[in-house]
Amino acid sequence: MSDFLLPDFTPWPEEFAQRYRAAGHWRGETLGAMLEARAQAHPQSLALVCGTRRWTYEELDLKARQLATGFSRLGIRPRDCVVVQLPNVAEFFTVCFALFRLGALPVFALPAHRRIEITAFCQMTDAVAYVIADVDGGFDYRSLAREVMREAPLLKHVLVLGQAEEFVAISDLHDTPQDIIGPRASDVAFLQLSGGSTGLPKLIPRTHDDYLYSVRASVDICGLTPDSVYLCALPVAHNFPLSSPGTLGVFHAGGCVVLARRASPDTAFPLIEAERVTITALVPPLAMVWLDSARASPHDLSSLKLLQVGGAKFGAEAARRVKPELGCALQQVFGMAEGLVNYTRTDDPDELVMNTQGRAISPDDEVRVVDDEDRDVLPGEVGHLLTRGPYTIRGYYRAPEHNARAFTIDGYYRTGDLVRRLPSGHLIVEGRAKDQINRGGDKVAAEEVENHLLAHPSVHDAALVAMPDAYLGEKTCAFIVARGDAPRPIELVRFLRERGIAQYKIPDRILFVDQFPKTGVGKVNKRLLRERTAPVIQATTP
Repeated sequence: MSDFLLPDFTPWPEEFAQRYRAAGHWRGETLGAMLEARAQAHPQSLALVCGTRRWTYEELDLKARQLATGFSRLGIRPRDCVVVQLPNVAEFFTVCFALFRLGALPVFALPAHRRIEITAFCQMTDAVAYVIADVDGGFDYRSLAREVMREAPLLKHVLVLGQAEEFVAISDLHDTPQDIIGPRASDVAFLQLSGGSTGLPKLIPRTHDDYLYSVRASVDICGLTPDSVYLCALPVAHNFPLSSPGTLGVFHAGGCVVLARRASPDTAFPLIEAERVTITALVPPLAMVWLDSARASPHDLSSLKLLQVGGAKFGAEAARRVKPELGCALQQVFGMAEGLVNYTRTDDPDELVMNTQGRAISPDDEVRVVDDEDRDVLPGEVGHLLTRGPYTIRGYYRAPEHNARAFTIDGYYRTGDLVRRLPSGHLIVEGRAKDQINRGGDKVAAEEVENHLLAHPSVHDAALVAMPDAYLGEKTCAFIVARGDAPRPIELVRFLRERGIAQYKIPDRILFVDQFPKTGVGKVNKRLLRERTAPVIQATTP
């Protein structure tokens, strides 16, 4: 076995791999080599702005190479998994590019994840290291690391940005760069996280070749150049701000990435003015907040040319507000960490930009919209979205049973999305077929939260459903059948937090009922439960 070949990875069949190479999609370049090439071509160009720090491409590449040497001397080897949980800071990139060069695999956790999720990621990947900030947003990640280490015996190192205490300080690992034999472009570069429709997220293996193709194609579609300035306001490890075209796309184009620690207008608007930001990406709830704040803002936002909105469906009425209120063009983006990404184009008619979620990146993206029996539906009809292509995975990591359900025999990925496809190829997202709630771009698996609620001694049964929300798109409402006296909602919230699940998974509303409505076959009728949220919404709407 090659030092870099990841076991339990489902590769593309060779006939498809040959086709993608022949088409020029896969070019044999690694992510580490991409940064090195930009540093050689544009050494003094500004690559990254993080607070008062302003790094050129030469400086960013040097810091990554120094850290790669430090990681190697620490004992991190090719194919080792390293859980990376950092906020929007420059060190996210030095850590990741250092691991890319080694052939070690970042596992991208989000700042909101807590003990349940991080422990699972470490156990699922046999992670040897865990990278964190010391404290961010008032939360001490070192305390979290202590909890995780008790449950993940293979975890050898905790690497800390800031005050390390008993752990290893990242700042102490930079060393004189050494020549390192890196991975092949066909090797897995990192593991991303799925939305987790039935529980904890699945692990998504992305190769250097397939991911860089998605990045390059996105750069072309979005028109990035060395003059592009991208504000990264969403959590940097999300697939959307990482590659669509995101930060990696900006680095590929030779532009500048500006990191925002928060996405709120009071943080983002001054950065847009000061750094002359040209492009940024938001989820719909944040876009709505920006639209509401823009007219009263004293900051000059005139440099902003393109606002991307994705992660959840952006309503047409809100979409029409972007140009008059922010003064920039809108691009709708619909994609998934598993692969397929769709964009509206800059030359699309307004009707398509306002009302659709775009069309696929590649001529080799194969998209099917099918009924419950996997038969293709007519154009314009609602169906299940299936896809395969040069940057869509063929299987989750270490999940053979799930893969048997999530992929067709001929390799199409079942996205779980319900869509309509127009003759132009543009998709209109109609919802989810899976029991998953899209809370402003954060995916909440109903089954996972229900299982946590059922662990409470006073909960006999639990059902989590979505309820509409003007800003988040969907919020969560937990219906509870109590065992004996009903507990107070605040008690259940405290119980869930103590179990260590992410804050965004805590139900927004908890309602008690005597029993659940049932379908004809005896299942909980969640449609009727969703209808019962309407009076709650009306009662709380000003």
